[in-house]
Amino acid sequence: MKPKKIVKIIAGVIIFFTLPSLLFFGFVYFKYNEDLPPVNQTEAADILAHKMLIALNADAYKATNNLEWTFRRKHHYKWNKEDNSVEVNWKEYKVDLDLNTPNNNVAYIHNFRVDNEKSIELIQTAIDYFNNDSFWLVAPYKVFDKGTSRSIVKHNGRDALLITYTQGGSTPGDSYLWILDENYKPTKFKMWVDILPIGGLEATWSDWKTTKTGALLPTHHKLMFFGLNMGDVKTSL
Repeated sequence: MKPKKIVKIIAGVIIFFTLPSLLFFGFVYFKYNEDLPPVNQTEAADILAHKMLIALNADAYKATNNLEWTFRRKHHYKWNKEDNSVEVNWKEYKVDLDLNTPNNNVAYIHNFRVDNEKSIELIQTAIDYFNNDSFWLVAPYKVFDKGTSRSIVKHNGRDALLITYTQGGSTPGDSYLWILDENYKPTKFKMWVDILPIGGLEATWSDWKTTKTGALLPTHHKLMFFGLNMGDVKTSL
């Protein structure tokens, strides 16, 4: 086979696999991309945030000590809020995170402790997983975290709550616009986040569960065409 023909075949294969992806991304970008609304922190935004927390029985969440869930059937967590410690399990790996004292973090492979460059990699992976996956569980309760700003944005004629994180987590600078129902309970949010190239994508917060401690937590989210399952969400005091 001549070299030119081989090049044409390779080019054709590349175009065949990449062109549909590029067209799909272009469609999604022009359909969904939105600019971040202006950030204008006000006392009214703080009041709206408090109303949202009341609707979610935030006192019950605050009193909850232990949370357990599985994100997308892949990452399993046992989080002790009081100790600020987390057990993270995925594949053949387990990491015990001490969020107060990182030197106490320990990584395991097949239940055997590892203490080398691989353990450093596993611990950082566990931290990144936890920062992301716990946000999908408890994000509404973080609207007054240190380093947050709160603004009111009009959405379909109603007040929505824009939260911007200036510090903390794995991707500081991210913003979320909470859409609330008539009782101030979240139904979805829009995201402007570093890891997504499209601003304003929506994710649902509608599949709520009243857990054993009375805390309201989500069991499932829908992001565009994708489902984010939270597994069997459990809590205890």
